[in-house]
Amino acid sequence: MAPRLIKGFLTVGSWTLLSRLLGFARDILIARFLGTGPAAEAFFIAFSLPNMFRRFFAEGAFNMAFVPLYARKLEVDQSEADAFARDAVAAMVVILTALSAVAIIAMPALVLLIAQGFAGDVRFDLTVIYGRIAFPYILFISLAALVSGVLNSAGRFLAAAAAPALLNITFIGALAFTWAFPGLLPFDMTEVVNPYGRVLAWTVPFGGLLQLGLVWWAAARAGHRLLPRRMPRITPDLRRLAVIAAPAALAGGVVQVNLIVGRRIASEVEGAVAWLSYADRLYQLPLGVVGIAIGIVLLPSLARQVRAGDREGQRDAYSRAFEFSWLLTLPSAVALLVVPWPLVSVLFERGAFDVDDTAATSIALMIYALGLPAFVLQKVLQPLFFAREDTRRPLNYALVSMVVNAVIAIGLSRVIGWPAAALGTTVAAWAMVVLLWRGARGMGDVAQLDMRARTRIWRTLVASILMGAVLWAANLILGPMFGGGWRGLALAILVGLGMLSYFVFALATGATRMVELRGMVRRQR
Repeated sequence: MAPRLIKGFLTVGSWTLLSRLLGFARDILIARFLGTGPAAEAFFIAFSLPNMFRRFFAEGAFNMAFVPLYARKLEVDQSEADAFARDAVAAMVVILTALSAVAIIAMPALVLLIAQGFAGDVRFDLTVIYGRIAFPYILFISLAALVSGVLNSAGRFLAAAAAPALLNITFIGALAFTWAFPGLLPFDMTEVVNPYGRVLAWTVPFGGLLQLGLVWWAAARAGHRLLPRRMPRITPDLRRLAVIAAPAALAGGVVQVNLIVGRRIASEVEGAVAWLSYADRLYQLPLGVVGIAIGIVLLPSLARQVRAGDREGQRDAYSRAFEFSWLLTLPSAVALLVVPWPLVSVLFERGAFDVDDTAATSIALMIYALGLPAFVLQKVLQPLFFAREDTRRPLNYALVSMVVNAVIAIGLSRVIGWPAAALGTTVAAWAMVVLLWRGARGMGDVAQLDMRARTRIWRTLVASILMGAVLWAANLILGPMFGGGWRGLALAILVGLGMLSYFVFALATGATRMVELRGMVRRQR
């Protein structure tokens, strides 16, 4: 099971890495053309609205409940499993179409809820316009997440992992087209605050439609017919799905409350929403590559093993997932903590993004880096509960983390200002990990790391600290290059040294072994 699991991690992780790299290219262009001005902040809030509900309905509550149920049916009868999926598609279309209509009408209230600090200035009107354009994205991306769950349950990870890259490609193409052919836009460039913001808003639903098209095509090729022929009917399976999904939906709502708290605090300071968003994009690279891969692959695997009563397989899957995530996440966190300024300045500091924006974004990135391991470990621990259709305890833990986030973010915002929003998110993430870990202990040996994983925790920590020391020294030496015209080369050298040194230290400390790395490469091929 472990080789198959690692192959899944690598497949999803590789495509997610490509998507995140394309996301960097997208964000570099956004920073170039929008900077941290009103249009940038308006777009970030507008784009966060459908994404907020997307995590609530799609990757969050609905998918966590849908995948174990679908995976179990798939082992018995694919036609019965696909009938269940068609009913779920029909229900999702009705619910999300109604939600989109309500949200578009109530968009001013939604904007005030998330970004109260925008009230009374141009950012508010822009966000309402962009939000109404972008919100239908939730329907397309939620359906894409459901279809991806079907593919992942069947062990087909490629199309679902590749789909997010389409959105970033669409963003990049739209920005490049606007820059090259401004005269072909369907509106007057001089009549809007920043035309690139409106172009990005229109790109959001179009990119979601492309993602849905790709995974739907892949599912059809794999023999899954998911187009519903009728209005949704309330079947026992859908009732069971609703019962399981309800606590997870509430837990997802708690996570979104945390985001709302952070956005509201940041909206009080001009530029802070953009600083947090750019920092978020940087730490989302390792989080996406590792955390999302773990969550996507581990849940259907554990669901099958729980059904089969394979306790040894469950422990092995959990241990390998923990080990894999720790091996890749901890050095990423150390690197973001040690050299945030070079990363931010080289990637974003140009055009409308100035040196002050670099300084503020670097502060946010360092705070997020402290929580990066926690964000990923949540993806390892939560499937232990969801595979057993236990969504209530994660809800209780999420409620506690919400309180932790609110106390820190609101309580410290008057002392340290907008960075309190990032600090609250980080501390709440670690609180969630502690609660999940304590709750999983009652599951017995299936939720206990095996000896190999426990041994490698400290070895990985040592290797990461040593790599951090190399990066710190290299940054001092390369400092003059970052101040001149060679900063791109300097960053490439810095990243290369970091990767090479971690590879050497990981082998020297026994955090991993060459035979395992060779095996991963062979399985990926």
